[in-house]
Amino acid sequence: MLFRQKFLDGIQAGAITRAFRRWRRPTVMAGGTLLTSVGVVAIDSVQEVATDDLSAGDARAAGFASLDALLADIAGQRPGVLYRINLHFHGADPRIALRNRTNAGDFPDVLKRLAQMDARAKGGPWTRVVLQLIHDNPGVRAGNLAPLSGRQTPDFKRDVRKLKALGLTESLGTGYRLSPRGRAVLKKLAGGRGTKNR
Repeated sequence: MLFRQKFLDGIQAGAITRAFRRWRRPTVMAGGTLLTSVGVVAIDSVQEVATDDLSAGDARAAGFASLDALLADIAGQRPGVLYRINLHFHGADPRIALRNRTNAGDFPDVLKRLAQMDARAKGGPWTRVVLQLIHDNPGVRAGNLAPLSGRQTPDFKRDVRKLKALGLTESLGTGYRLSPRGRAVLKKLAGGRGTKNR
């Protein structure tokens, strides 16, 4: 479930508490959360609704100036059942705090998870390669880094998201960089010898 930035800003401010989506099958459920660019959004309820039952109050809660504006947005969505999703801003992205955690006690678990990712990868180990590429090329777009890692751009982006979930990388306006945690982990992967610079 994706939101345009203006809606995310409204959710974060508490001004938007509702969304409407057409789905063949809901992609979120009550009690779940979404990790977004502004932080964690909590899903309070997901209910089927008919367009005839929508109100101006629904439109305002969803961040639209009028019911007509909401209906126009819904009309532009893909075919499916219409759902009313009640939601609220839950808090900051937990990965932000994680990025600065460089406690030695965390490393065994992180290294174990990286080893598991490498073991499951069809193309062979990749975690250290990708971390090193990002370390050596901060701010370089994924499309330029992917060929250097021997993967397609969508696969490279997917792998970086896995590293980001561990607090090891940060997205920039263009490209990525390693977080303090990522640099410390890369040093561990290099056997404590440090990492080369560009």
